[in-house]
Amino acid sequence: MWGALGILLLATGLKPRYHFSALEKSYYERLPYRNHIVLQENAQHVTRFIALANVGNPEKKKYLYAFSIVPMKLMDAAELVKQPPDVTENPYRKSASTGKQIPAPEEQSTCQFFFDLNEKEGRKRSSAGRDSKASPHPKQPRKPPQPPGPCWFCLASPEVEKHLVVNIGTHCYLALAKGGLSDDHVLILPIGHYQSVVELSAEVVEEVEKYKATLRCFFKSRRKQCVLFERNYKSHHLQLQVIPVPLSCCATDDIKDAFITQAQEQQIELLEIPEHSDIKQIAQPGAAYFYVELDTGEKLFHRIKRNFPLQFGREVLASEAILNIPQKSDWRQCQLSKEEEETLAYRFRKDFEPFDFTLDD
Repeated sequence: MWGALGILLLATGLKPRYHFSALEKSYYERLPYRNHIVLQENAQHVTRFIALANVGNPEKKKYLYAFSIVPMKLMDAAELVKQPPDVTENPYRKSASTGKQIPAPEEQSTCQFFFDLNEKEGRKRSSAGRDSKASPHPKQPRKPPQPPGPCWFCLASPEVEKHLVVNIGTHCYLALAKGGLSDDHVLILPIGHYQSVVELSAEVVEEVEKYKATLRCFFKSRRKQCVLFERNYKSHHLQLQVIPVPLSCCATDDIKDAFITQAQEQQIELLEIPEHSDIKQIAQPGAAYFYVELDTGEKLFHRIKRNFPLQFGREVLASEAILNIPQKSDWRQCQLSKEEEETLAYRFRKDFEPFDFTLDD
């Protein structure tokens, strides 16, 4: 009882944004709850409680939870205290064991360990406990938008097929493609919810580029070149497709010619853009486009104005001119069992490990 009461008092006093637990060896994620009394106290951020199962449990209950979080001190006050539509009342307000109401903390006690959350004060606390004035208008980082519904690619989402994840960085992760063109066809995906490369923040772009460079080195060691493409059309979460092509199949110029030729046949205007150009200079946020990057750094770009063939990138790479597997142009015809996918994911992780830059962090 005392342990439960102690946690109750601690959670009530600290008001954590995330509260993790693992003692019950089971997965459970409750709805977020308020840390203030409506109309009686100033609005505060919500708390999310997540219980995780033990690693490798035989029931295969969830034991991994990934998320991208912005520190409180960098968030706009209004954004920080925004209440989600499924928010509930604080379950700790009334002690289950005594039935007594836990008094709300006084207005002056809203300080956390290091940062004062009082909207009027907004001062940083030093480790010695003395307050020091912070910049009145700190630069706010751009937060990724939240998905309108369930997302198959937000790493924290229950819909993600985590057995396909092969590497996790700070802002991005790698996963085997579902129904890939080859056993080592991978995706570079942001951990947070971004729709396209154009919308990525600077730190996410930096890690995307690091993953691209690392994958090029990895595939080069296996005598393969990689083709990368993005289709920002009828998709909600950025997926950078990285497909390795054995050097024995064709040269880079052949790949480039295949994309241009097939684009012309389908009346798609595929333009070559400067090698060191930034997509953000060409496409605006929200604009639909298709983009290809070759191993040499050459780039092809199409601004989508009307209907666009969803499998265009795969169709070109699967064609006789490149991989010669036209039967795999549609990913739905290439799906494997979960056991087969787990085997491929394990193999890729082991092979990629010598190149894994995240191990150096």
